[in-house]
Amino acid sequence: MKKIEIKAEQFFELLRLKDTSMWSLFSQMIDGEEKEIIFLDNEEKILFNYILPSNPEKLEEDRKEFSKQFSDKLANLN
Repeated sequence: MKKIEIKAEQFFELLRLKDTSMWSLFSQMIDGEEKEIIFLDNEEKILFNYILPSNPEKLEEDRKEFSKQFSDKLANLN
């Protein structure tokens, strides 16, 4: 499995500047092979990782699950 390391702060800033979603970018990276995307902080420490699936259908399932979990966490904060 190919590993891709991404500096999280710069990545999310770029998404904001380009007005695009990470899911849109991830969909462009799908090529039939799973990839491990590793998000790093500015000190090269791992913040989190994501296994990019090999097909768009699984990516859509992941997006929906992420959205649900994110919404649940926000609801628990209130």
